[in-house]
Amino acid sequence: MTHLETVGLERWEIRDFDPGSDRAAEDESPGWIAVHAPADTYQALVEAGRLAHPFQGRNEAAAAWVRDREWWWRTGFQAPARDEDQLTELVFEGLDTFADIYLDGALIGRTDNMFRRHVFDVGAALRPGETHRLAIRFTPTALADLPPETPPFGGFVDRISRSKRNLMRKAQFGWGWDWGPDLPTVGIWQPASIMVRNKPRLADVRFVTTEASTDRAHAVVHLGLEGIETAAARIEIALADPAGDSVFVYNGPAVAELGIDLDNPQLWWTADLGGQPLYGLAVRLFEGERLLDEVRHTVGLRTIGLDQSPDPDEPGTTFFRFVLNGVPIFAKGACWIPATSFVGDLDPAAYERLVAQSAAANMNMIRIWGGGVYEPDLFYDLCDRLGLLVWQDFMFACAPYPEDGDFAASVAREVEDQVRRLRHHACLALWCGNNENQAIHRFAADMTGDKAPLSGAALYDELFPTLLGRLDPSAPYWPGSPWGGAHPNSMRAGDVHDWTVWHGLPPVPGDLMVGAYDSTPEGMAYTRYAEDMGRFISEFGIQAAPALATLKRWMDPGDLEIESPGFLERIKDEARKANALMTPVTGLPDTLEQYVDFTQWTQAEGLKFGIEHFRRRNPHCAGALLWQLNDCWPCVSWSLIDFDGVEKAAYHAVRRAFAPVLASFKEADGQVELWITNDTLAPINGEAVVALESLDGKTVWRETVAYAAPAGGHARPWSGPTPRDPAQVLRVSSAEGAFEANRLLPVPISRLPMSRDPKLSMAITRIAPDVLRLDISAQAYAPFVHLVSDRPDLRFDDNYFDLAAGESRSVRVTAASAVSPHDLAVRSWTPR
Repeated sequence: MTHLETVGLERWEIRDFDPGSDRAAEDESPGWIAVHAPADTYQALVEAGRLAHPFQGRNEAAAAWVRDREWWWRTGFQAPARDEDQLTELVFEGLDTFADIYLDGALIGRTDNMFRRHVFDVGAALRPGETHRLAIRFTPTALADLPPETPPFGGFVDRISRSKRNLMRKAQFGWGWDWGPDLPTVGIWQPASIMVRNKPRLADVRFVTTEASTDRAHAVVHLGLEGIETAAARIEIALADPAGDSVFVYNGPAVAELGIDLDNPQLWWTADLGGQPLYGLAVRLFEGERLLDEVRHTVGLRTIGLDQSPDPDEPGTTFFRFVLNGVPIFAKGACWIPATSFVGDLDPAAYERLVAQSAAANMNMIRIWGGGVYEPDLFYDLCDRLGLLVWQDFMFACAPYPEDGDFAASVAREVEDQVRRLRHHACLALWCGNNENQAIHRFAADMTGDKAPLSGAALYDELFPTLLGRLDPSAPYWPGSPWGGAHPNSMRAGDVHDWTVWHGLPPVPGDLMVGAYDSTPEGMAYTRYAEDMGRFISEFGIQAAPALATLKRWMDPGDLEIESPGFLERIKDEARKANALMTPVTGLPDTLEQYVDFTQWTQAEGLKFGIEHFRRRNPHCAGALLWQLNDCWPCVSWSLIDFDGVEKAAYHAVRRAFAPVLASFKEADGQVELWITNDTLAPINGEAVVALESLDGKTVWRETVAYAAPAGGHARPWSGPTPRDPAQVLRVSSAEGAFEANRLLPVPISRLPMSRDPKLSMAITRIAPDVLRLDISAQAYAPFVHLVSDRPDLRFDDNYFDLAAGESRSVRVTAASAVSPHDLAVRSWTPR
């Protein structure tokens, strides 16, 4: 939108008072802290020396006082000039959360929704050229006027009665989660400004691709005008290709919609299937020759749909697969939580790193989880550019919610703001009503016998689809995650959250849970992923510790032990669950270093096993989204990438398992099959080398087999008896480099009879000051070979791999600044 002048409101002062301090903004005594908005109150206090960093040591509890104070923010600005037919607006892109807004001491508005864009017409109150005072009072959430409480889910730990988080439109994870700290935020968390604009404007611009092929694309631009008679308006619509060359121009009377036909278009694909060409759309509103308003969007030519037709090969089930440009795809990705607990502290570099790490891990989809925030524009821009589809939850998670009155009205305005902001992005694949609300409600009903309806269902079943039918009717909508079939978590339709592994939750093959909750090592074993016959697995995961260096950066030295209170505070879920997963795989650790290794190996092996199973089921299963990609603070969690950006072992296991062409072994009934899975758009053929090798490097037998796999399909070129000798490993490789090598270990790593010293060696070649090539080799079988560093900025194009006796591998290391060989060390698994 064109603004004739914008005054950014960036320099503020903040201070806390006892609740009820109506004139606190006029207090001139010392104690005000300067901040640059958008900002986070915790971070401002840390920088001012008033608060120890809540992530450091055991400081989380010491920050609890922040939520109970009344926080005032104040600033001054010079009012811009305007003409009589123009508006001057005070615009807040996000206030967190219960705020009273004062202009020169007069109350001009109140807010109660962190996710809304708030606009106030302040032209009549401003005198151009003069300085005005703006102040905001943030009321503690505990004192906010909230709707009546809804009872918590029966049969589960009560997660809402204390915080009442479900009664307010605020980031739900802020009061703590099973991976996050209890640090509810407050303040100006998105940009604020004074804007001058013309009264006539483009109130609505929506771009939709309705047809996309290599020969032709058809798109429609939908327009809505405000403040001007249609007969007096002239519209100019221009579309430029990725090189900036004009491919379409319309200049004429205002229209409600306009079709665009393009020959030989450049289609937008996910990173694994093609390029990400982006077109520039410019829409201008004129009255005569006077430019009144302009909207610019970057768009991609692509169609996206959701195929839920019956699956003929598995009677009684339906598909759940995304169809991009007419092609059914297998969604490979992870769930995203906020990149930091301090959501007002946006670090563009962290976003760029995390999205780039996702693409580098062969992902093609990110799910924005419903307990966090609608991410900033930068996130979606990055996904557009790097070819990652976005499954977008609305911000509701794991709770019953009010569904009428002022709460529903506020939610409706929230949804409208966010859908209008995000719908033009090529990456946007699906809107989803919530995270797990229907599923938890059903599990609770089955456990307790309480058949009361879900409070909040009217939002997901009525309000959201009605709004989307008006605002973004071409985009797929899904009422919740998980959802589908006779049970929300049914394997026969829709998407599934598989928490049999890790939480011991009974699976749901059809309309009922089968079995009991089982938290034993057998009940939670990662091999149970093989029981999951779901259509689309939108959550599954295993916890692992972050890098040891990350723990050392954030923890007190005396707490670097696995039973210390400081370390246990880093595990927000039950610590015993990790023990149950590790026991049959690695055994239990004695030291923190072992805990890091054992949990990371278990996570890596478990996710590898699960992904390979889900991908072999394509097209009956058409997606695997891991829980979770990232962390909001330094902790033990399900993440692939820790808070400091260091990639866990599972990141590299997942990267290999998500490769467009995958070779994997499937075991059943004493036999093992080799599968070649091809997710590309073209058929492939080649030769695979299958070999049984001893751990000392001798080849027991070797066989070369031909394979041919159709586009989006599989080949099964080889089968044989499952190896039983614990001193042997079954391996597959490609002489042409068509896929990464893979292996099948006959026993868990704790029982492998390997050498205590595989005699690793590393030759280092400097490519550039910030780039090294490492050539690593082993004289005996060495699993879990990995490079470690105290520097979190180092990135490895490969890590956490196995080396056979006599084998070598090259790893490229890149860094944010000059890197030295002394910054690195190489390790492998050490038998106990």
